[in-house]
Amino acid sequence: AVELVESGGGSVQAGGSLRLYCAVSGSKFCIYTMSWYRQAPGKEREFVSGINSDGRTTYGDSVKGRFTISQDTADKSVSLQMYNLNPEDTAMYYCYREGDYDYNRGRCERDTKYWGQGTQVTVSS
Repeated sequence: AVELVESGGGSVQAGGSLRLYCAVSGSKFCIYTMSWYRQAPGKEREFVSGINSDGRTTYGDSVKGRFTISQDTADKSVSLQMYNLNPEDTAMYYCYREGDYDYNRGRCERDTKYWGQGTQVTVSS
């Protein structure tokens, strides 16, 4: 079965850095996008960054210039390098996969989606 497992979270001081990882297990076929979302207590889940099958990347306005997403071409794992962290970056960070192969229909299905369990990032002032 497909599983996404995040790691690399922790506690840092403002101005520090962290690198998050998302390991992909199970099927690695028909992945349209891999993304990072985050959610702080009392807040809605927020888009952080994404990378599509062609390697093109997108970033939320609040992290542009500070975060960088990348993907390993072999195992499809995704990393998020975060620099110059501030307390507003404190949140649970979730890995998200869009797309999988539907064996019953014999085609890629973009609407098949998976979430990881999250890794906590805490930034102190």
